[in-house]
Amino acid sequence: MHRKEVVIDYIKIVTGTLMVALSLVCFLVPHKIAPGGVSGIGTVLFHLFELPIGVTMLVINIPLLIVGTKKLGTKFGLRTIVATILLSVFTDFLKLPSLTDSPILATIYGGLFMGIGLGIALSGNATTGGTDLFAKLIHDAFPIVGIGIMIFFIDFLIVLIAAIVFGPNEALYAFIAIFIVAKMIDLIQEGLEAAKAFFIITDHAELICERILKELDRGATILIGKGAYTMDNKDVILCVVNTFQVIKLKSIIAEIDSAAFVILTDVKEVLGEGF
Repeated sequence: MHRKEVVIDYIKIVTGTLMVALSLVCFLVPHKIAPGGVSGIGTVLFHLFELPIGVTMLVINIPLLIVGTKKLGTKFGLRTIVATILLSVFTDFLKLPSLTDSPILATIYGGLFMGIGLGIALSGNATTGGTDLFAKLIHDAFPIVGIGIMIFFIDFLIVLIAAIVFGPNEALYAFIAIFIVAKMIDLIQEGLEAAKAFFIITDHAELICERILKELDRGATILIGKGAYTMDNKDVILCVVNTFQVIKLKSIIAEIDSAAFVILTDVKEVLGEGF
């Protein structure tokens, strides 16, 4: 890896951990919102025994860091160690007041800051330890499982524990925050430009493809299919567009072949020209 890429990754790690720390210090912890994971445990212990949150997170993360370094490699392990230490330091040494008296606003903005921060840190090939490290280990073993969704389910149990300590209202706020965190992580990981895939079964494939190329400036692939009932050959167009082009492509299909059978599905990631 080039030195420039390494520097960029560490800038992402610093930026991401700082945003996560701000979410805790300025929004979540003052309102007793335990956002799951190690930070959620730290929030509970802070309000019960006044234990420093950063120190608590660091102590709990040590075993996970050892396992993570062995499983994911020394490069990932080193960056995760740096991210974990930075998050602990930022959380304990940022002496900032709560930015809102509203628990709703604290939940929303705390979740946004934390989700974006974790997503940025993950894009720098690191995690901040705790739940996201555990989720990263599971994701690498089973790539079909999204990191954000994995974090949501792992954190569920921790929030239930926090509910016993703080009460049901704080737990409900925490669930909202965790949901926002999960969505923001997936958004950062998958990219801001969402895409849609069309599968179009039609007798007018060439005409539709011609309009796609001309009016949408997108590529398309004609697949050869066969109807299971009639056993007749059918053309199937595969075309990937961005979300702003969905309505236009639907209009093109309706104009040329209103009887076409169309499947529209979300695309997690697209690599290639135009994306």
